[in-house]
Amino acid sequence: MQHSPSPLRTRPIGAGHLRAFEVVARHLNFRAAAEEMALTQPAVSRQIQALEEEVGVRLFLRHTRAVELTSAGAQLLLAVQQALPRIDATIRQIRQSASRRSVALTTFASFASMWLIPRLEAFQRDHPDIDIRIDASDAVIDLEVSDIDLALRYGRAEHMPEGAVRLFGEHLMPVASPWLIKSSPPIEKPEDLARFTLIEVGDAHPSYVEWLVWRRWFETNGLARIQPRRWLYFNYDYQMAQAALTGQGVVLARSPLIAESLANGDLVEVLPRQRMDSPMAYWLVSGPRHADRPELQAFGAWLLQQAVATRAVIGDAVDDDAPVARRQSVGE
Repeated sequence: MQHSPSPLRTRPIGAGHLRAFEVVARHLNFRAAAEEMALTQPAVSRQIQALEEEVGVRLFLRHTRAVELTSAGAQLLLAVQQALPRIDATIRQIRQSASRRSVALTTFASFASMWLIPRLEAFQRDHPDIDIRIDASDAVIDLEVSDIDLALRYGRAEHMPEGAVRLFGEHLMPVASPWLIKSSPPIEKPEDLARFTLIEVGDAHPSYVEWLVWRRWFETNGLARIQPRRWLYFNYDYQMAQAALTGQGVVLARSPLIAESLANGDLVEVLPRQRMDSPMAYWLVSGPRHADRPELQAFGAWLLQQAVATRAVIGDAVDDDAPVARRQSVGE
């Protein structure tokens, strides 16, 4: 396509071809883009050519076996990748509000499995007309640009956004299945753990994981790291808890995540005097555009009620010096 010098274009371009541009730029392949869009390859090519005509410059360099973004194409892609998700999220919100009442929530996978989902049936029983969508991912979703209403997050207070509501803190405790403990001599001191398999988090790269490892627990109790019978590593807390529940070893567990298992006797705390405090806490974060929705208010209030019950079980207290708005800004 030839481009001769022409006056600066000022007319806004049509938005119809931008999605085709984003797909081609993502794949850098017209055939793959056509397959994703359920179009023919010539049809996608015509859309890109029409967009280049409107913009007035090449957006792609077409080689024999490859496609490459030009500098102008890379600049446009950055804007399109920011704009299209916002548009899609807005459309989803419009469609959603026009049909059923629903709440979309994001949290990390272990918290969803071990704390939220076991309690969720009670909310569904009391609010059968509200749909719940859970995005269980370790990725932090930006509530400003997504269609997610609420986030349940884990971290230090200084890392939480303004308005985050503290649900509860945590301490770390060695726990095991009762039958594993009964089948061995009593555990009376930390050194006795050397007789057992110790279950450990396998991915120590995130900064918060340093609080979840046996090494820190031994250091806190003034001990060198002992050598147990064997180590058993997992990436997720729910995997470690499941291994402990089936008697495969002793796990250093987060108190809120195993509170119910302790309460019903499926797990037992083996060294109650050696609990270790953590600087981390669990937080409720609300999206910016959803506070006036009744279903969100109902779900937020229910989450806070569940947090009160969890704090009672694990012996956690809300910081009375924290601003009331910070603790009660959802569902008040």
